[in-house]
Amino acid sequence: MNAQPDSITRETRIVFSALVLAMLLAVLDQTILATALPTIVGDLGGLDHLSWVVTAYLLASTASTPIWGRLSDLYGRKRLFQTAIVIFVVGSALCGIAQNLGELIAFRAFQGLAAGGLMTLAMALVGDLVSARERGRYQGYIQATFLGAAIAGPLLGGLLVDHLSWRWVFYVNVPLGIVSLLVIGAVLHVPIERTQHRIDYSGAVLLAGAVTSLLLVTVWGGRQYPWGSTEIVGLVIAAALLLGAFLVQERRAPEPILPLRLFRDPVFTVVSATLFIATCSLFAAIVFLPLFLQIVDGDSATSSGLFLLPLLIPSTIATIAAGRLIVHTGRYKIFPVVGLALMTLGLLLMSTMDSGTSHTTTAIFIVVFGLGFGMVSQVLVLAIQNSVEQHDLGIATASANFFRALGGAIGVAVFGAVFTAKLVGPVDADRLESSPHEIRNLGPVLRDRMVDATAQATHNVFLVAAAIAAIGFALVLFLQEYPLRGPQRHEVETEPSEAPC
Repeated sequence: MNAQPDSITRETRIVFSALVLAMLLAVLDQTILATALPTIVGDLGGLDHLSWVVTAYLLASTASTPIWGRLSDLYGRKRLFQTAIVIFVVGSALCGIAQNLGELIAFRAFQGLAAGGLMTLAMALVGDLVSARERGRYQGYIQATFLGAAIAGPLLGGLLVDHLSWRWVFYVNVPLGIVSLLVIGAVLHVPIERTQHRIDYSGAVLLAGAVTSLLLVTVWGGRQYPWGSTEIVGLVIAAALLLGAFLVQERRAPEPILPLRLFRDPVFTVVSATLFIATCSLFAAIVFLPLFLQIVDGDSATSSGLFLLPLLIPSTIATIAAGRLIVHTGRYKIFPVVGLALMTLGLLLMSTMDSGTSHTTTAIFIVVFGLGFGMVSQVLVLAIQNSVEQHDLGIATASANFFRALGGAIGVAVFGAVFTAKLVGPVDADRLESSPHEIRNLGPVLRDRMVDATAQATHNVFLVAAAIAAIGFALVLFLQEYPLRGPQRHEVETEPSEAPC
């Protein structure tokens, strides 16, 4: 299939729909379990290890993301994408028939391995099929898919649990995955260059080990183990040693799993760092806004969840609008610059919230932040795809997803530590974060103390997040803007635009 710079065929739209469906499955599985986990524990037991149902998926998907991307550059994306769909469907079916929590955790890790490929390869295939100028519009649809999954996941999970069984949370992936697989097999046609390659197995293992160790630090640190414990310090040392060994391996590997030369490209470096920072800041809002609304304002869990709509809907609108403007103007740098400025402003406004802040005012603050984030994430993916050579498109896209996922995981850990450091009172911070209704069981005096402490703790979280977003704003000013090109852009030599935005 040969994409034209300004013309998208009906066949491409069909393929794009199948790609988005596959991505939806991977993203939905990160959120759909929220309402199903209590029922799963009631059926399978193992409350002490419940968090691993989510953590195993997160670790596997994040660690495997760069590997999928690099392999797709070496061996072609279509067959690898089909392989990822098959693994994901099989993993989903296995999760559905799990008989104990240990089996479910193992099958979730297996499923997560495929999820890293679904998200990365789908976005890379969009880069193969759609010209860079048109791609901005399609990136907006991808962003809408991500945000729609965030909204629909908990609701769909609750409906399936209430009316069918928690096992259908996983079974529902099977028919949808098969549909995507059939459409991709029938309609997607991309050229494959058949050459001999040597897979960097050592690099892949070292990278996966380093990422897993680092993510375990963020998952366990300050919660399951104290930050200064032997376990956490040991993981930090292991992550550093594995990362060092990985860098040595990549310098000498003929075909490295993550070519270090990419970091010599200033666009790649700036985009990777900015995506990490932007996603890190996003999780301050996603995690701690509902917590603030439930504890300080006394809202229900459902009400506080719906209050994220002023973040998600404006973000989707901003992404789609930015994509359309990019199609017409060919310029994109202005969007992440303005977006990170709005994110910083939104977080600063949120830091002023207290028990006297009205819901209308809170919604306005959230809208400011949401509009900002909508101009950042997918536009930066477009920038990184536009700057690299075609043969590095897969690993470049995978790296963008990798740093985004890493930013989310580390953001949750950092903001959790900031929140816990300020929170004082008779209720454990971890229990309060997982069960905000715990506040209702306290007497009036203690309840007031906890409300005040929570308001102050979230104030600190939003201030720290605003500072992080401001760093991202300063960083993205250094982004070089290249003219948007078509899929075969490696055949055309261009120079960076002189305009700052």
